[in-house]
Amino acid sequence: MAASFSELAISIPAEPEPIAIEPRRTALIVNDLQNAFCSKGGYLDLLGFDISRAAAVVARNRELIATAHRAGLLVIHLQNGFSPEQWEAPGPQTPIWHKSNALRFMRANPAQAGRVLTHGSWDYAFVDEVAPQPGALVIPKSRDDGFAGTALDQTLRARAIRSVVISGIATNVGVESTLRAAYHREYFAILASDATMPAGPPELQQATEFNVIRFFGWVATTSALVTAFAGPGGSSRAIS
Repeated sequence: MAASFSELAISIPAEPEPIAIEPRRTALIVNDLQNAFCSKGGYLDLLGFDISRAAAVVARNRELIATAHRAGLLVIHLQNGFSPEQWEAPGPQTPIWHKSNALRFMRANPAQAGRVLTHGSWDYAFVDEVAPQPGALVIPKSRDDGFAGTALDQTLRARAIRSVVISGIATNVGVESTLRAAYHREYFAILASDATMPAGPPELQQATEFNVIRFFGWVATTSALVTAFAGPGGSSRAIS
């Protein structure tokens, strides 16, 4: 039986069971589709992570974003990075100063200071193929969790959003962190599985999907989401 909270909902084929959501009360949250995480010469590539799947993930997100806009979903792009002064991580008294790979990389490679995940840099910019369209919102962040220190929760609640579809990079870091936070704030959370990619080996994708299915939400493919939102129920109810 599909999980449902509204008579206006449409059903999304998902694991562990279908979930019924109302498009006009749903947001697509696209996590960190920036050059840093998707492009050759970007932050993840410089650190030696395999980004060979990034092009396919970007392509699926482009389709998902376009369909979401047509269906009337709220589309939110999260953009991860730091100011040139790095005021978001003021020093060793903060955990992020120690654990952020980007900050550690810049400290170890002074020539890269201000070039990796830094506001205004190429690395920080969105990949051209999925640059925010008119009507989309951009929420900057400096932590993996899109809710941490941002207006994301306020933005969703002000628009009476009840469910979120989360896509982007990296599955096991920003995507999972944001999805867990959404669940704990009472949002119905759906992971767009093949529109995400982990930082690290493939089993990390499997681990996140297991966590979502068993504990935090639902997992659906891009095809299932696009079909549902593009169908008669998706587009008509979104604008009714």
